[in-house]
Amino acid sequence: MQAPDSALLHLPEDPLKDLVNENFIQYASYVIRDRAIPQLEDGLKPVQRRILHALYEKDDGRFNKVANIVGHAMQYHPHGDASIEEALVNLTCKTYLIEGQGNFGNIYTGDPPAAARYIECRLTELARSELFNPKLTTYIPTYDGRNREPVALPSKLPLLLMLGSEGIAVGLSTRVMPHNFIELLKAQVAILQDRRFKLLPDFPQGGLMDASEYQKGHGKVKLRARIEKRAGNKLVIQEIPYSTTTESVIASIEDAVRKRKIKLRSINDFTAAQVEIVLTLSPGEDEEKAIAALYHFTQCEVTIHSNIVVIKGERPVQMDVDEVIRFNTAQLVSLLKQELELRQAELRDELHWKSLIQLFIEQRVYQRIEKCTTYEEVQQAVLKGLQPFRSRLTREIAAEDVEMLLGLQIKRISRFDLNKNEEDKQKIVQELKEVERHLKKLTDFAIDYLQRLIKKYSKQYQRKTQLTTAEEIDVRELTANELAIAYDQERGFLGHQVKGEAAFRCSPLDRLLLVWDNGRYQMIPPPDKLFVDKNLIYFAIFDREKVFTLVYSTQNATFLKRFAFGGAIMNRDYNCAQEKARIKYLTDRAVAEVRLKYRHVKGARIDEQTFTASDFAVRGPKTRGNQLTKRTVTSVTVR
Repeated sequence: MQAPDSALLHLPEDPLKDLVNENFIQYASYVIRDRAIPQLEDGLKPVQRRILHALYEKDDGRFNKVANIVGHAMQYHPHGDASIEEALVNLTCKTYLIEGQGNFGNIYTGDPPAAARYIECRLTELARSELFNPKLTTYIPTYDGRNREPVALPSKLPLLLMLGSEGIAVGLSTRVMPHNFIELLKAQVAILQDRRFKLLPDFPQGGLMDASEYQKGHGKVKLRARIEKRAGNKLVIQEIPYSTTTESVIASIEDAVRKRKIKLRSINDFTAAQVEIVLTLSPGEDEEKAIAALYHFTQCEVTIHSNIVVIKGERPVQMDVDEVIRFNTAQLVSLLKQELELRQAELRDELHWKSLIQLFIEQRVYQRIEKCTTYEEVQQAVLKGLQPFRSRLTREIAAEDVEMLLGLQIKRISRFDLNKNEEDKQKIVQELKEVERHLKKLTDFAIDYLQRLIKKYSKQYQRKTQLTTAEEIDVRELTANELAIAYDQERGFLGHQVKGEAAFRCSPLDRLLLVWDNGRYQMIPPPDKLFVDKNLIYFAIFDREKVFTLVYSTQNATFLKRFAFGGAIMNRDYNCAQEKARIKYLTDRAVAEVRLKYRHVKGARIDEQTFTASDFAVRGPKTRGNQLTKRTVTSVTVR
């Protein structure tokens, strides 16, 4: 029976579920937009923007205590002093925007900075001149409504790619690698000149980089330490990969030594202003092989993935490096145009005011106000006195112009220098023409601006990470003879820690094949010391394609088969012979003939028989094989 419509309309509601959903969406949106993901327009996270804004407000050219800046920034940032201090230290270590004085930690060793009350900072010249312009900044109330903070800084620098950024939000994350400042500026020049360009990361720790899979920020880079050979069988690590420290690199090397991946006599860390880790190799150790092992088994080589997610407008978007730098270039041109238009308006106002003052004094307009009895009459008298000279002005006379004239001091009127005023007006006219010329050729002006920055900072910000192509290390070849496998048949132990003569050497990456006399077999990793009992008849490096020849007997017959083991699951038991069988002969060598000798039976015409191996097809390990005889086999020989 169908339910009435009224029953369908009045479903039970879950207010708690609605509350959680609404609050979670608000929380996720807040973390994405206001904490973890940088803004595309200025390349900064909110905490970084608030720190720079606080530094700008406090800037007087001298150093300020970090504790004071942190305290000042807390009126904009509602998440406590620890996050502000950490972000400020990170910005200072990147050297572009904040200049530090004191111990701000060490990016090479990972040592922490001194307490905020002991260290000082201030804006760099680059930040002071290229990041701020209150006249072009949009402000919003702070979290408590007592102050105002910028929505985004009018940055003319490509800060997102300069500084790099990492953040984990709700449901998404971002990782933007830092790039070389000068290369970014040159790329912007190329964009304005409609030329091709290519941008690759550059890291403050230096090192070597293979960026063949960078894919404009959607791929990965492989970073390696810079390792040099020294006399006395020594290797010196002079630069380390980004995201590592000397402490983590040394810990990874010590771990590799414990696992016998690398043979070293000593490790000494002499790092101070530059990285210097001295590794003394064991006698007879090959330097090239040791370097290859360091790259593969330690943090001397790391792979970092890039994923550029930014807040564009009011929502997160995924972009590549080219899209970001093109956006920054378009924003640069827009900001330069706004600054020029702003300067143009200021110059026109200044020229207008100087002309007004000159007319006001030169034509003695101020004498008209002597007989006025009200303030309105005074204003009208000034307007009427200037009206005949309207053609000498650049725009109409406004009320604020009259207020400016009435505010002139008597001593300025009495000491007015007409020649000096004319010279000032000429300078303003010249500058105004220059501004107007720049506005007409805005692209050329932007290129000149970028080239001035390149010339000024090219020596200070040179590339630190060397571009190279990392050769793939064949780890199996590198470790091919690392483990010596021995078998103690009397005690039934097998492994590289078993005493005795080594049967063969192998790599930890190899897999061993074990076969017992009843046909059971396993594939296992090279063991330290494993009990395999005394019935093991074959052990070697596993090769799934190798062809074996097997002769085994059951209670009723003897069989021969040629087969390859193929694939197998690690440490799982398999059988290559029938149940309750006994292997008479097993070999992985090429066999031409197999000769069987039989127990002598009265009346038998022959006591041995030869079979051609090529007459038997190669099958899988589970096949029964071909029956050779039902007589009892006493021995098997092959040729």
